[in-house]
Amino acid sequence: MNLGLKGKRAVITGGSKGIGRAIALGLAAEGVDIAICARGAEALRATEQEITGLGVNAYAAPCDVGQAESLDGFLEEARTRLGGVDILVNNVSALGGGGDELEAWDHNIRLDLMASVRASTRVIPWMREAGGGNILFISSIAALKAGGAAPYSATKAALISYSKSLAISLAKDRIRVNTIAPGSVEFPGGVWDKARKHNPERYQSTLEAIPWGRMGRPEEVGDVAVFLSSDRASWVTGACLSVDGGQHKGNL
Repeated sequence: MNLGLKGKRAVITGGSKGIGRAIALGLAAEGVDIAICARGAEALRATEQEITGLGVNAYAAPCDVGQAESLDGFLEEARTRLGGVDILVNNVSALGGGGDELEAWDHNIRLDLMASVRASTRVIPWMREAGGGNILFISSIAALKAGGAAPYSATKAALISYSKSLAISLAKDRIRVNTIAPGSVEFPGGVWDKARKHNPERYQSTLEAIPWGRMGRPEEVGDVAVFLSSDRASWVTGACLSVDGGQHKGNL
């Protein structure tokens, strides 16, 4: 299937590991030039090399998306290096830890919500000028139910609501906005890899709740992100798509 992505330019925050890395590599395989940021320089460089190995241009830079100046600087440089931004993937996450203390609320809101709002606000005028674009938010099935860490779940739910509002307001500009809600995804060094090694009871109970019978892989989320970013999803906007092997069992 020709996804019509060759020559596009994409920015992925938190693009050096896990889901972000899988999205970056999936888009690069379709001929998309890529800019990624994260806090760890070593993983960034490794992923940058993987991207360029697929024959596209890549820009990778350390960035703390929770700091406005750092995020704005990365986005501006990414636009310059790539020549524009057609796709924005807001992927950085506080990863669900921190309990219910005020510090955890601040951490989750600053990283998951406000960094995504700031990045989207920055690139929307560029997309308008170019005649369209795609914005993706990586939420979580934790946003669709109660029972998890409240700051994480609430901010991930806010992303879904914000995405829907943006989709409606930006439709006239031909900017599509969608959200992906992954289930439990395992990769080396990730939350569920650590749980398997250090909290096997939690890992096993979560695994048993997934009808598909296994944890997800980052590439399975990445493939959905690539599709939603493509012309093949040209009438999909304002959607929140669960990618979870049936883990979330609600009707909505």
